[in-house]
Parts: sequence; structure tokens; C-alpha cells
Amino acid sequence: MTDEWLNEFFTKGVMDAYWQVSAQEAALADSVRAKIFGITPENVAQVILERSLLLKSVLPTFSQFCQTNLQIPSQAMLQVLWDLWLPLASRIVSSRQNLGRPFIQGILGGQGTGKTTLCQILSLIIQQLGYCTLCLSLDDLYKTYSDRLALTQQDPRLIWRGPPGTHDLDLALILLDQIREGNSPVSVPRFDKSAYSGAGDRTTPEIFTNVDIVLFEGWFVGVRPIDPQTFDTAPPPIVTDEDRAFARDMNHQLQAYLPLWSRLDSLIALDPSDYRCSLQWRKQAEQKMIATGKSGMNDAEIEEFVNYFWRSLHPELLIKPLLKSAKVDLIVKVDTDHSFGAIYSHYS
Repeated sequence: MTDEWLNEFFTKGVMDAYWQVSAQEAALADSVRAKIFGITPENVAQVILERSLLLKSVLPTFSQFCQTNLQIPSQAMLQVLWDLWLPLASRIVSSRQNLGRPFIQGILGGQGTGKTTLCQILSLIIQQLGYCTLCLSLDDLYKTYSDRLALTQQDPRLIWRGPPGTHDLDLALILLDQIREGNSPVSVPRFDKSAYSGAGDRTTPEIFTNVDIVLFEGWFVGVRPIDPQTFDTAPPPIVTDEDRAFARDMNHQLQAYLPLWSRLDSLIALDPSDYRCSLQWRKQAEQKMIATGKSGMNDAEIEEFVNYFWRSLHPELLIKPLLKSAKVDLIVKVDTDHSFGAIYSHYS
């Protein structure tokens, strides 16, 4: 659908016959996207009508979100709202209805890919459809500050929170199992990254009732261990024997996360055109933060920080193969300007 049609809808609420036909043609033009979202020549009229009505109902809340959270006009985000966020939310709701119990949607994405924003907007739309959504980050599941101090004493290489082994997996499994079984209310852990001068610690949990859908996001959600021999010829920044030993150990730690990934009912991956974009995105984010008067890392510190995570779980070695497997249900390409590109699945 073109920006002109969407802008007309945005400004006038126009949903006449010509608009509907144009939208139907556009929806069927991309055969891959149509198949992913279950659009056929037989049901396209109904799908577009339902999506149009959903668009109309979410616009006030969505506009406020864009203004408050993204600091951009909502009109600039209409295309991605129409093409991706609305149909994706409807797909998740449909999966919840078919499953007959709370649905756990995993979302995998590196730094800067937009996974947090995606979860927030999907939650906004899904709630409009009448379902209670919980946004849960892998970051919420970190071990406490004291536990991580003890962990660092055991393994001094764990200088930052984030790699496998720094999360409370028992807490995560209890939470997801309670939700899957329909228990209510549930206590959801939350993490304050600013505590202890940025080291972070667990903070007051949130109480949720009648959770229908969990949007569970993180930088290695769903990632599985690979053959340790792969690290014999690993790409930079895994260059020394110590780097390779660290990478193998972190790879081994992933084994403990497999029970957690088994609780996922579906996995969506946000796939940047080049994983190295994360470095530039992080630098841009820090520069923005510094410009507002807050403290932030300089470029050298950012490079050291990002390289640490690439040494622990290198995207080329662990994420790229996963994207080619049936473990991922949906892949959304992310362009260098943070915009969303092609969407595909191994079933389309």
C-alpha cells in the first residue's frame, strides 16, 4: 500500500470502495508476505476490512506512543504499522486462539534491531484486540547483583551482565510455566540497569493477571549451542586462544537455556543486513544520550563492550545458522537505517 492511501486514511478516515480494492491488490502483490499472513484471493477482502478497522481503533494510542516514546510523527510510521505490525499482531492473536492457552512468542534480535519497540507496539495492538500481553525481556531475568558478584569471582571473564550464565533460569522457567498453565496472578521480575552505578540489580516485580500472550525478547532468545570445533576458525573478534576458550565456554552455557527455549511457542528473528550495524547503532544511541546531558561511553569503550558480546556469542557462528533452520518461524530483515525490510519464513 502506498503512503498516499495511508495518509488519506490517517487524515480523513477514508475507507471507501476504491481504497479497499487498492489495499487488496497491494496485499496480494507480495506473494511471500501474503502467504505468511494467510491472505488469499478468497479472504483478502475480509482481511483488509478487519485490518482497516483495527488501524482505525489503534491510531489514537499509536499516535500517542510515537510522540511520547519514539519522538516522531505517527504518520511516518503508518507504512510499517500497516504492512508489518498490524498483521503480525493479528497472526499472534490467531495463534493464541488456536492454542487454547497462553501463547509465548519469542523475539530474537541484536542491539539496535528494534525488538523492544516491536514488543511495545505489538502489545498496544494486541490489547486493542482484547488480549492481555506481557512484555518480558531476557534482561529482566538477570541474576541479582550479589549473585553476579559471586559469579564474577568464579569466572573473572564475566565482567558484564548479558552472556549466557548471567540469568536466573529457574526463575524464568517458573514464570513461563505458571503463565502457560494459566495461573493468575503472576509475579514478573524486573531489572533496574541503573542500580549500583550501572551494574544493575533486580527491582520490584510487577504483578500481572490473566496473561494471554507473552512477548519474550532478547539478544540470544532461542539461540542454541553449536559444534565446539566451529570456534577453531572463528571470525574476529575471536582471535586468541583465550577468546576461543571463552567462546566455547559460553557456547556450552547455552545448553542450560534449552529448557527455556522449549517453552517458546514461536520464534521471530529480527535480522540486520549486517550484524556489525549493531556497533554503529550503539555509538549513535550513546551520542544521543550524551547530547541530552547524560553520561555515556566513548567510541573506544563502546567497541570494547560490543566486541565482548561478539566474543561470547558471535552472530555469524550462532545466529546465522539458526536463521536457516526450522527453529525460527518468521524472519524480518532490518536495514542499516533501522527500517524493516523483507519478511519471510521457511514455510513461505
